Amino acid sequence: MTDPQAPLGPADAPVPRVLCNTASLAASDPASSGALWRLAETGRQLDANLIRVPPRTSIDAHAEPDLDVLLLVVAGDGTLGSAAGPSPLEPGSLVWLPHGSVRSMAAGESGLSYVTVHRRRPGLQIQGRPGA
Repeated sequence: MTDPQAPLGPADAPVPRVLCNTASLAASDPASSGALWRLAETGRQLDANLIRVPPRTSIDAHAEPDLDVLLLVVAGDGTLGSAAGPSPLEPGSLVWLPHGSVRSMAAGESGLSYVTVHRRRPGLQIQGRPGA
């Protein structure tokens, strides 16, 4: 078994690290909403966010046309709406949102906090006018 105290890999290799405590962030001000945390490390291949939806509010039906999204509920409760009908959400619910799928989210009495993870979107690129 490997000693967790011993250095691993080459000295110039990227280093895994703990980024935040989602339970602590989700337990902070229950009236806050939106992104409580975002993955912002340079050179990353993923995007990730901790999102809070306040109690008894919702996110309207929408689709992500290009990216699959993985969603993990970390606090609260709610309902995922989809073409298959409503699905209850609670801490520990792990949801796959395939690209192109239409979904909505409704937070329950205690609100809903979840982490989303998906492939990083490429940055916007400025393009010249055609024929210029």
